[in-house]
Amino acid sequence: MSVQLPSFTTASIPNAPRAIAKGSSLADLLNDNAICFLARNIELVYGEFNSRQFVDACRLAPSDLALMAKGQFIAATLHQFLPAHYQTTIDILLRTLIDADESLEEFGLAGFYYLPYSFYIANYGLDAKYNNGIDPFDLSMQAQYQLTQRFSAEFCIRPFLITQQARTLETLNEWQFDSNRHIRRLVSEGTRPKLPWGKRLPAIINDPTPILPFLCHLKDDSSLYVRRSVANSLGDIAKDHPELVFDLLDSWVGSANTELKWLIRHAVRYYAKKDHARALALRIAAK
Repeated sequence: MSVQLPSFTTASIPNAPRAIAKGSSLADLLNDNAICFLARNIELVYGEFNSRQFVDACRLAPSDLALMAKGQFIAATLHQFLPAHYQTTIDILLRTLIDADESLEEFGLAGFYYLPYSFYIANYGLDAKYNNGIDPFDLSMQAQYQLTQRFSAEFCIRPFLITQQARTLETLNEWQFDSNRHIRRLVSEGTRPKLPWGKRLPAIINDPTPILPFLCHLKDDSSLYVRRSVANSLGDIAKDHPELVFDLLDSWVGSANTELKWLIRHAVRYYAKKDHARALALRIAAK
């Protein structure tokens, strides 16, 4: 059965529910309607795009694919229907983005529309063979800078941290001072050692010290969205290096304000549930 493409004339994304209804799947966020929106957005900026064939190809995805696998499938289909040259396709995809809204504290489920963009960058943005032999690293960093203002790039930045950690951390070192909260949050959330749904970062799991300066800086961020991410990252680190995290939090708690005390309590909740003495002491000190 054919589907009808929407007729909007400026970049748009489909509406999404505030929460997934019982009996529904997160993969429904990338349903036929979302695919048609994607096709329409692309054809508005790239006249050679075969929207109908793209939609038909995306609809061949197995019906039981989970959200992340569905995003990967659509990203691979984008690669099939858009120019093979990475820089050309990234330029096309960036021109399909809606305007960034700095006032949004969080993106909600609607942002998952951009999950295939995230996977496209992760899958094709590291290897020069997709970019006429030219290193695509800087281009990919700038693409993620734009993407994360609409949907967190926390998933696609992880392959860059795994394969080119020093270069990626150098970029994140600049971004931690960005005026946009979504950029700053990417610094803490993207480097989480054990991000749910994301690839694990073996080198950082083994030695988290390269990301500690980011967390020390962002712990006092003006945005709860960022501070919560810092707490979650510390919680990840603590699962492998508890004393390191406890020592760090001990150094903060004496002069902590209300916001930082909340962060400290949140960071140690895993061990507090296990009645770990240092975690319980930190929660008491951070009341």
